[in-house]
Amino acid sequence: MAYKIFIDGKEGTTGLRIADRFKNRSDIELLEISEEKRKDPEERKKLINASDYTFLCLPDAAAIEAVSLVENDHTKIIDASTAHRTNPDWVYGLPELSRQHREAVAQSKRTAVPGCYASGFNTLMYPMVKSGICAPFQPVVCHAISGYSGGGKKLIADYENPDRDPAFDSTRQYAMGKTHKHIKEMMAVSGLSYPPAFCPLTASFYNGMSVNIPLLLRTLNKKVTARDVWEMMAEHYEGQHFVKVMPFGGEGMEEETALFSNRLADTNMLQIFVYGNEDHILLTSRLDNLGKGASGAAVQCMNIMMGIDEKIGLE
Repeated sequence: MAYKIFIDGKEGTTGLRIADRFKNRSDIELLEISEEKRKDPEERKKLINASDYTFLCLPDAAAIEAVSLVENDHTKIIDASTAHRTNPDWVYGLPELSRQHREAVAQSKRTAVPGCYASGFNTLMYPMVKSGICAPFQPVVCHAISGYSGGGKKLIADYENPDRDPAFDSTRQYAMGKTHKHIKEMMAVSGLSYPPAFCPLTASFYNGMSVNIPLLLRTLNKKVTARDVWEMMAEHYEGQHFVKVMPFGGEGMEEETALFSNRLADTNMLQIFVYGNEDHILLTSRLDNLGKGASGAAVQCMNIMMGIDEKIGLE
């Protein structure tokens, strides 16, 4: 039996990537909407209710509207927008965080796909708070850099314009008012009592990202070394396929001396690095903002919800 799948918002970057991951799957039947009707609520309603799984690759308001169109109890929704990520009635789609998170995804009918920066941040901070190494009130600063595809069609067009401003050859810092849309879920999911000071940047590469959290050891809730933190992370993510804790300090790897943000482009992998000395640690996660940060995570959640191998279509 083939599952009927509808992608509402298929023409966007995430929607196109999800559809691409289904190309060689015989267990998937994509329900297509004609170009002239893709914003027609009645046509969308018909396809959503005819589907087993609907992916929402839409602005927040449109995603909320799409959920209101469901008139049955069998269509499962996987939302890639920001709209439902901190909604207690929805499951947060980052199954590697804990056994409970994975079980919740498996049983869910409403799953919110995490934001790309938030995926990188929460895979680092959730175990730090859960283990007690960081208290919930720990002051946290986060610096992150992403490929420009994360900015959507307009930013992609700006970067790929042959007559673009030469300034686009440098890094582009934004969300200067500290109001980035991912901060709410970063705080809610990690267990922090206060929002992190988040400093995001984009650069002149298409996809890939790294998320970095520097911490002073003397400010932590427990007396630990950088290697203690690495050992905790390695134990926390032991056995996970798509989230891997790399050797301490990048030992024996290129990352021992330099870490490039786009090495995991076009994959669903997320790597965690722990660096440090006697004074401070640097926690870094590396992933593809269009993979584990968007479309790959959405498909992985669907696989888990179907009760099949989470890797299908992702490798």
